[in-house]
Amino acid sequence: MSKAKTLHEDWIAVIIAFASIALICFGLKPILPNYNWDIFTSLTEKLGDGERLRQLGLLYLWMFGSLAFAFAVTGRKVTWKLALGLLGVMIISIFAHIITGNGAIRDLGIEVVLFSLLIGLFISNVTGVPAWMRDALQTELFIKTGLVLLGSGIIFQELLKGGALGVLQSVVVVFTVWYFTFWLCKKFGLDDEFRMMISSAVSICGVSAAIATSGAIEGDNKKLSHVISLVLIVAIPMMIFMPHIARWMNMPPEVAGAWLGGTIDTSGAVVAAGTMLGDTALDYATLVKFSQNVLLGVAAFLISVWWSYSKKENNQQRPSLGTIWERFPKFVLGFIIVSFVFSFVLPKDLVSTVKGSVKGLQTCFFAVAFACIGLETKFVDIFAMERGRPAMAFIIAQVFNIFITLVIAYLVFGGILFK
Repeated sequence: MSKAKTLHEDWIAVIIAFASIALICFGLKPILPNYNWDIFTSLTEKLGDGERLRQLGLLYLWMFGSLAFAFAVTGRKVTWKLALGLLGVMIISIFAHIITGNGAIRDLGIEVVLFSLLIGLFISNVTGVPAWMRDALQTELFIKTGLVLLGSGIIFQELLKGGALGVLQSVVVVFTVWYFTFWLCKKFGLDDEFRMMISSAVSICGVSAAIATSGAIEGDNKKLSHVISLVLIVAIPMMIFMPHIARWMNMPPEVAGAWLGGTIDTSGAVVAAGTMLGDTALDYATLVKFSQNVLLGVAAFLISVWWSYSKKENNQQRPSLGTIWERFPKFVLGFIIVSFVFSFVLPKDLVSTVKGSVKGLQTCFFAVAFACIGLETKFVDIFAMERGRPAMAFIIAQVFNIFITLVIAYLVFGGILFK
């Protein structure tokens, strides 16, 4: 992928996200249908419900319009294969959404993106991906658009209510874990791209940080997909077992919540794990996770600067501000702007009205993106790539993250350093 195309795609994602938010604010609200069901509920009746089908149709048109716009502005033809391919990818993501609507799965808190990834992996590795679907596999565009929309959920006023302690823990954890992971990856002999993406994913906020880092360093898409798969796979056992460990250790709910929010790498898994320990733990888990998400923009800027300076040739001049701006991922800028607008510009009543629709559209973009990742990935590659060294480095770094975050959570929220 060329630099020009990468930058162009970043701006396209920002435009699509901003246009989507504007349309939602003016009253055109896409809805991700609800498919809550269990063994005592008829799922067939919900699948055939006319209103849910209409909602799915609007979502499809929204996604296709976004994809068609991206193709048109980059000079690519919008064909029937694109429309049919997107339909196939969305069917995968909707099927994943239906699975997560099951009561047992819902109680575990497993997110739709994981099942989208797993279904995509199954198709890729067992049946093969049909040729007519390949035009619609625009993973980066979908993820970057979803990340810009994610900014609507980062409300600075809510973050400030929790005080500075959550931000303090996040800063200490991020820098400590990032540098340890970067050193560890070097010991495993991984290249700089892998080191940067894995370090950011483990220390900051999982998938979002990996994607932002990849954008800042113009990283390899295969390596990025590999890191994203590791994040999702490792997050599941953490989400299930860490609340039980917190109970076994009789942790104060504030400490337990801060521990979960600082270690589990996906927001949905953090909420699910925090819910298992009660409202107080959930509040602190969300506070710390939000604090880490806010650090995403700062981290992307610092990585852009460091990469620009460290990767210049010896006979070249020092990188200018323009060079750093070129490397800075523009979708992160979009994320920051959306968060600022939802925090300080839009009326609170309007934010409350549109937030659900933006969240549903964000989930749709992410679900489609992870289905694409699965369709483009061979399952054996997850642990076989570079003889499993990235996977081993990731897992060891995550174990270190679990222990160091527990210590810092006790220091900050356990009454040791602060009352």
